[in-house]
Amino acid sequence: MSAPRRFPTTQWSIVFTAQGVKTPDAHDALERLFAIYWYPVYAFIRSRTGQPADAEDLTQGFFASLLNLHSLDAVRPEYGRFRAFLLASAKHYLSAERARDHTQRRGGNLTILPLDFGSADTRYRLESSGTDNPELTFERQWARATFDAALEKLRQEFAESGKAVPFEAFRQYLTATAQPMSYADVAAALGMTEAAVKVAVHRARRRFGHFLREQISETVAADKRAVHDEVRYLLGLLT
Repeated sequence: MSAPRRFPTTQWSIVFTAQGVKTPDAHDALERLFAIYWYPVYAFIRSRTGQPADAEDLTQGFFASLLNLHSLDAVRPEYGRFRAFLLASAKHYLSAERARDHTQRRGGNLTILPLDFGSADTRYRLESSGTDNPELTFERQWARATFDAALEKLRQEFAESGKAVPFEAFRQYLTATAQPMSYADVAAALGMTEAAVKVAVHRARRRFGHFLREQISETVAADKRAVHDEVRYLLGLLT
């Protein structure tokens, strides 16, 4: 199936490429996409299971099945956001797995993805409120993953320009954290004027917004309204 040309610059095009005949490039691109968004799926599954090991097995099996079993063949942007597709698919996968013996999920011929489960359960227990339903847990973790990915792109840009230290000072103004330091204190720490810090933070916010919209455009239809709506929705989840 040839990829539609409506979404040439988004990860949707990678999904289209991965449909039908698999190619190494499409496979690798999907692995990178899953590497960003695996934790929201893990958090959803973890909230539905009692044991971390079960959640790890099911998360690994879910993503492996997407890559190996042509589960992406019916995906279309007009059907909704990729976020919604993954959540619906995870629900279906869990329902199907309940009918199987637990040991059948381990190993097998499915591709094993390099997902870092090392601190996943600790993170889940720290971030879980205990009152969120599994769907809301997934949505909030998706929002965090999106913002973290955009922040990482900005960090890399600063580092490549030899400005890793200013980035660490400015990042407190880019996300909804506790009360940030005053501009005057940051200026004193960096040896800058307060006015220069304000200008630099303003520019960092603009670049962060650019990377955030770029990240979001990878999982929604690539038009400004859809991206704008997704930005507002994800911000609402975090605030």
